[in-house]
Amino acid sequence: MTNRWACLAIACLATLLLSLDVTVLHLALPRLVADLGATSTQVLWIADVYGFALAGLLVTMGNLGDRVGRKRLLLAGTVAFGAASALTAYAPGPELLIAARALLGVAGATIMPSTLSIVRNVFTEPRERTAAVGIWSGMSAAGFAVGPVVGGLMLDHFWWGSVFLLNVPVMLVVLAGGMLVLPESRDPGAGRIDLPSVALSFAGTVAVVYAVKEAAYEGAWQADVLAAGAAGVACLAVFGLRQTRLPRPLIDVRLFRRRAFAASVGTNLLAIFTMSAMMLMFAWYLQLVLGWSPLQAGLAQLPGGLSGAVGGVLAAALVPRVGRNGVVALGLALNAGAFLWYATLGTELTYATLLIPMTAGGVGIGFAFTVNNDNVLATAPKERAGAAAAVSETAFELGGALGIAVLGSVLTGVYRSGLDLPAEVAGGPAGAAARESIAGAVEAASALPAAQAEALVRAARSAFLDGMHVTSLVTAVLLAVVALLALAGLRGVPAVIQETEGAAVEEDGPGAQAARTRSAGEQ
Repeated sequence: MTNRWACLAIACLATLLLSLDVTVLHLALPRLVADLGATSTQVLWIADVYGFALAGLLVTMGNLGDRVGRKRLLLAGTVAFGAASALTAYAPGPELLIAARALLGVAGATIMPSTLSIVRNVFTEPRERTAAVGIWSGMSAAGFAVGPVVGGLMLDHFWWGSVFLLNVPVMLVVLAGGMLVLPESRDPGAGRIDLPSVALSFAGTVAVVYAVKEAAYEGAWQADVLAAGAAGVACLAVFGLRQTRLPRPLIDVRLFRRRAFAASVGTNLLAIFTMSAMMLMFAWYLQLVLGWSPLQAGLAQLPGGLSGAVGGVLAAALVPRVGRNGVVALGLALNAGAFLWYATLGTELTYATLLIPMTAGGVGIGFAFTVNNDNVLATAPKERAGAAAAVSETAFELGGALGIAVLGSVLTGVYRSGLDLPAEVAGGPAGAAARESIAGAVEAASALPAAQAEALVRAARSAFLDGMHVTSLVTAVLLAVVALLALAGLRGVPAVIQETEGAAVEEDGPGAQAARTRSAGEQ
């Protein structure tokens, strides 16, 4: 008999690693910029390309897992992720680092839907499944918390690439444990993957994300950006139309007729869009504005991630009391309040001022993502668990990549427009470096006379704070709007969502919803 809790532990460890990889990158960015001489555009690509590759391939890899076996795909992806991590660690320049991060995204796309679909298949009792998804979501949040601490320890003693080598031993543990305890599962009637759909989904996703990113950074829609955006939308439209005509589509579009599925996917996308810039913003703020070391910055953010793990575990207990829509809306509202608080931060900080909103926001995000992920898994048939998990993860990654691109560009735009450089450095190389980013300003200041260096750093920090405040206010407003949308969109979804049998997916309607609610009440 399968030990489902051991399976959950392996899935959580793999998820922990993927989360850790994102946070250590953000922590390493200031050092990376200084060592590799990356421009602000390259920095955005280094941060974004992992998510772009992941988002473009998740649907394909989720379906591949349903066909060839989720265990097999997870173990293959584990090996590939470890190898790509080593390549990332030793990248000699920004261009090769971007390429290595793209390879990490491809490998990560094999892991993410596999872990969640394995959880879906080994936990079949509804309440137990919700608790397992909460633990899985909590471990993802824990990865965001532990990553900065472990990464900070590494950066205090080694070069920036060392943080990526952390992935290799963890991947070996996942590989060995997965071979021993994970059961194999697949969709027996899946058939072949439709290759034109693979090409359309990847091309459409990447083209749209590229267009939005470039438009946000440049502040205008250029001809090439418009062309990329139009091509991406066209590819996605053809992809969607093709799915309605295939007997075994990559995405069963009928799932979106179920309100719990559609609202949860949409809420996750919008929520992670608004929150994705936070870690990038805080990595710069804590190190370059407050002057904390990477380890201090990592330790400072630890309670936020750990409280996210707590929120993930508590979500299952709250659902019967306030409803699924209430838990998600409460979580997003807590985050909106946290970002309003962040908009008041300055160049001097007592830790309690940061701890309160960070902890509240972490619990909130644990609430929201746990319930939304469980909604997605519960409303899809077990046989298509990989495909359903891939849709959820695609929305998550696409929202994250777009959030970094758009909100990161808001931060950069406000910084540049508000940067008042001292006259003695404005026309020189130090001024040019400062206009690229606050990291460039701090690095350039190290080669200037003391008085000029102090004036340059002061101007850069003031401009960065302006950008951080504007970005935080925009994020708070968006989170409040998404909370209201979740409250309405998930209204009436029962606390206990029953198993969806077979491949058929029914449309939500008053009768179907009432029947599910009555069934839930009998549990």
